[in-house]
Amino acid sequence: MHSTQSDHAGRIRVFAMSFVLLLAFTGCSRFRPKVLSSEYVYVTAKQTFLRDRIAAVSNRTGIVNNGDKLTVLEHGRRFIKVKTTKGEIGWIDEKTVATQQVADTFTKLAEDHAKDPSVASAVVRDEVYLHIKPGRETERFYRLAEGDKLQLIARATLPKALPPGQAPPKPPPAKPGEPAPAPLPPVMEDWWLVRDAQKHSGWIYSRMIDVDAPDTLTRYAEGQRFVGAYVLTTVNDPGAPMDNKDVPIYLTVLSPYRAGLPYDFDQVRLFTWSTKMHRYETGFREKNIEGYLPVKIGRMKDANGKSVMAQTELPSFTYRVLAADSAPAVPDPVTGLVTPGKLISKTWRLEGNSVHRILDPGQDPKQEQAHPEPPPEKNKKGKKKK
Repeated sequence: MHSTQSDHAGRIRVFAMSFVLLLAFTGCSRFRPKVLSSEYVYVTAKQTFLRDRIAAVSNRTGIVNNGDKLTVLEHGRRFIKVKTTKGEIGWIDEKTVATQQVADTFTKLAEDHAKDPSVASAVVRDEVYLHIKPGRETERFYRLAEGDKLQLIARATLPKALPPGQAPPKPPPAKPGEPAPAPLPPVMEDWWLVRDAQKHSGWIYSRMIDVDAPDTLTRYAEGQRFVGAYVLTTVNDPGAPMDNKDVPIYLTVLSPYRAGLPYDFDQVRLFTWSTKMHRYETGFREKNIEGYLPVKIGRMKDANGKSVMAQTELPSFTYRVLAADSAPAVPDPVTGLVTPGKLISKTWRLEGNSVHRILDPGQDPKQEQAHPEPPPEKNKKGKKKK
């Protein structure tokens, strides 16, 4: 009888102790970081490591790379405890990761522009991030390496953001008796919407890329930058100095080294190949225009001609320029995109080493076009004044 009462009392004590421990555990858990089993973050750093604890001295528990998806286990003050797809667990600085919302925004950007045509190709100068919108302080995610190939989709131009607390520069004071000078124009920056080899899309600062133009042409740039370089056709030259004897014929578009322009290019230049001199020569050139991408490359017949050559499909190119009677193009103050008004389409066909313009039905070949710089005056005979 005494033994039965003792066992019963023991069970009561065990139950009471278990209840106290349960209360203590649940009470302490209020002070522990919350475990989030369905939250994810993505690595934005080029590469970083996980640590076993948040301390001056810690051990590495894993290495993660840009774009890696991590499961969030706990939130600390400045660090997040995560788990990799390999099962590695550790703490990571929250400044080196992006949220699921940021990742979803980049995914939608890529989907929205997946079918947009490329207007040119480019190469990354140095390691750089893709941004969700034009601007240095906008959200960023994917990191590109030097030499990565890109497809250019669209250009935006916006004022450069000033550092916090810095006022815009003031013009020099007016001289006595003169009106106050106008405010100085803001410093502009150009950004490109691009697509990389992995089909990621984002905005990149224009000075971090170079248009993919061959070195054999860059010496002919004459202080301008290549906006696009397109292979029109090839010419076989056994005496060519390069290994590949099928030499490309390039159509290029160029612009000044200046951001904030309301047009994409102001010059078109065709580089043909001389099989006698074994070098590039200018086969066609038009300057002082306000041109807009994209440039179309193809092959076509001359519907207006009757000769055998006219009925032969030959390489052709088409570009668009702003009409003289159109309102000036102005970048959108929010998006930075430039939407031109009335455009003139100009199509040319390559016939040997010369070009011939192909007019659309009813098109006026003398239609006036806009010029970024005033064209030289002409005398009564139509010649430019010297």
